[in-house]
Amino acid sequence: MPRAGNVTGHVACDGWVGEVTGQTGESARLLWRFGRRYAAALRVATLLPIGTIALLRASPERLPATAGVVAVAALWTCGYGWWLRRASGRTGWRPVALDTAVLLGVGTSVLWTDALADTNSAWLRLLVTFACVTGQWHTAPLTGAGLALAANGGLLTFLTLAGAGPGALRAQVWALVAAALSRVAWILVERAARRADRDAAEADRARREAAVAAAVRAGERELANALHDTAATTLLMVGAGQVRADSPWLAAQARRDLDRLRSDGAAGPERADLVELLRTGLDAGPFTVEFTGPDSLPLPFAVARAVADATGEALTNVRRHAGTGRAVVRLDGGPAGLRLDIADEGAGFVVGDVPATRRGLRDSVRGRMDRIGGTVTVTSAPGAGTLVRLEWCADHG
Repeated sequence: MPRAGNVTGHVACDGWVGEVTGQTGESARLLWRFGRRYAAALRVATLLPIGTIALLRASPERLPATAGVVAVAALWTCGYGWWLRRASGRTGWRPVALDTAVLLGVGTSVLWTDALADTNSAWLRLLVTFACVTGQWHTAPLTGAGLALAANGGLLTFLTLAGAGPGALRAQVWALVAAALSRVAWILVERAARRADRDAAEADRARREAAVAAAVRAGERELANALHDTAATTLLMVGAGQVRADSPWLAAQARRDLDRLRSDGAAGPERADLVELLRTGLDAGPFTVEFTGPDSLPLPFAVARAVADATGEALTNVRRHAGTGRAVVRLDGGPAGLRLDIADEGAGFVVGDVPATRRGLRDSVRGRMDRIGGTVTVTSAPGAGTLVRLEWCADHG
């Protein structure tokens, strides 16, 4: 939904200008369009019964003149209704003023067609009443009030000059009351539409803020994972005495860690070769990794990066915990889907005993595969080695 905003200006509609003031959200715009179309439909739909009343109640000598007035009213109402259906937004004062002038012109017929003597003025009251009531649905309050006062006041004046009785005059006053009630009802409906627009705008703002917060959390999580998988792990192995500080491979590993941290968060290419990313980290440290798989496997960059990083963390866990200097990495599949196994014959462990707070398996392996729609299966037992299986399918990624 387009965001609601405060707008004060003019919207051009077929050469006439519609005044738009206030909060113009989608619900308000749809309501104004509905008001125009429904007003047009109601005015046109009432033409037949109103015209029928006028012709049936006219005296024979006044029938031609009455038919002419009815024809003018019908042509104008149809044309105005056609324009209302095509335009959008609120109707400005100029077309409403023209509509009022036509209604007043038709209303003068009570004087020169002798409609009052024929007790044939009811159709004029009906015509003006429907115009004033429906006019409140597509105009600004002041414009709608001007329409109701001018049209009803003019017809009331003509009826008075023609000598109408108190009953006819009271009926015309009640038409003004009907227009006022129509405006009150429309204001209530319009306020509800504006409230819906404000609620929608607030919900949209909340969604955007949630998306930004999620993106920030994702960035922080990726940075934490990158730190955990690279420099933190290398420093921990040195600090724990798992590797010697003067190991010849350590300097190269530190450079790779720094390069990885510098590139983290940078926009990557559209696609990347998974095999190339995997081989980059297979020779890190005094550790033998036997790799079998295709010569290359181009994938979307996010998928290739996630699989390669998850594999690297799995191999780090082998180095740190398995008590073995060898692991096997087997890659099968293609661009539509893949399966990658990281296997070792080390000490093994009870999978269910791994604490939920351990970041390596939870975030660096499972978390990365979850974010690309992949899965992780860990099979291990004490003394039986470990198999970590990563799977990804393009249909789910």
